[in-house]
Amino acid sequence: MKNPFFKNKGPFKINKLLKLSGIKNLNTFEKDIITNVNDLSNAKNNEITFFHSKNYENYAKNTNASYCVTTNKLKNYLPKKCKKIITDNVILTMAKITKCFYPDSVNDHPDNNVKKIENTNYKNKIIYGKNVLVGKNVSIGKNSALGNNVIIESNVVIGKNCIISSNVIIKNSIIGDDVHILESCILGKKGFGFFPSKKANFRYPHVGSLIIESGCEIGCGSTIDRGSMSNTIIGQNTFLDNQVHIAHNVKIGKNCIIAGQVGFAGSSTIGDNVMIGGQAGISGHLKIGNNVHIAGGSGVIKDIPDNTKVMGYPAKDLRSFLKENK
Repeated sequence: MKNPFFKNKGPFKINKLLKLSGIKNLNTFEKDIITNVNDLSNAKNNEITFFHSKNYENYAKNTNASYCVTTNKLKNYLPKKCKKIITDNVILTMAKITKCFYPDSVNDHPDNNVKKIENTNYKNKIIYGKNVLVGKNVSIGKNSALGNNVIIESNVVIGKNCIISSNVIIKNSIIGDDVHILESCILGKKGFGFFPSKKANFRYPHVGSLIIESGCEIGCGSTIDRGSMSNTIIGQNTFLDNQVHIAHNVKIGKNCIIAGQVGFAGSSTIGDNVMIGGQAGISGHLKIGNNVHIAGGSGVIKDIPDNTKVMGYPAKDLRSFLKENK
C-alpha cells in the first residue's frame, strides 16, 4: 500500500519492529526486513498484516504477507510461508506496529502548507469563492468549482466537473469526476478507533484513504472517515443525504441512495443499488448485499442477503416486521 498522505518511516528489521512496538519476540525473529503494513488481501512479500476474526479466513488462506499478527486459534488458517506473531490482542498489537511505520497518521495535525488559492496555479483555472485554501500537490480537474471557506489539504485529488460547496474540508481523499460535495462536509478525517485504558486511550493509526468515485453526491454536514488499514470507498453514482456519517474502512457500492442521519460503523460492506431510510444504523463488520432496502430508523446488526427488504430493531424481513406490529 503506497500511501500519498503519510510518509512510511520503514523499513524495519522484524526484531527491531517488535521491540519498538513493545511486543515480546516469542519466536526470536531477527533479520527479515519488513517494508510496510497492509491488510490480508493486499499484503505482499516483506509486509506484515493481521488476522483477528474467522470472518476473514478466506483472505487469510491466500495472503502473501511475510508476517501476520494473529492468535493461537487462528494461526492454522494462514499459509505455512507466512510467519505468525502470536498475541492475545491482535488489534492493539497491530496498532503499535502501524504507528511505527506511520506515526503522523495517529493525530490529524492541521496542514500548515496550505496557501490561498490566489497564490497557486489554480488562480485562473477554476471558479472559487473567498478564503479558499489549497495544500501542496493538490490536483483539481477542469470545470470544477470551490465555494467559500473551502480547505483542501495536501495531496488530495479532485476530478473534473466537481462542485465543492462552502465550508468543506477535504484531506486524505481521492475524488472522481462529476462529484458534488455539499456545504459543511468533512472528508478523510481519522476514524474513531482506539483502545480504552484508565491511564490513556491508545489511538489506532488510520493510514488508509477516502475514495469517492465519479458521479456521487455527498449531502450537507456529512462526515466520512478515511480507512484505518484499507480504504473507505463510496461507489460510483451513490447519493448521500444530509448528516450521514461513514466510519473507517466502510465500502459502499454503486448507485446507492442513503437518506439523512444514517450512520455506518467501521468495516461494513454495502452492495450495489442499496436504499437506506433516514436515521438507520449499520453495525460494524457486516455485509449488506445488492438491491437491499433498509427502512428508516432500522438497526442492522447482522448480514443481509441480496434482494432483501428489512425494517425494525433489530432489522428483520419487512413482511415479518409488519405482521408482528399490526
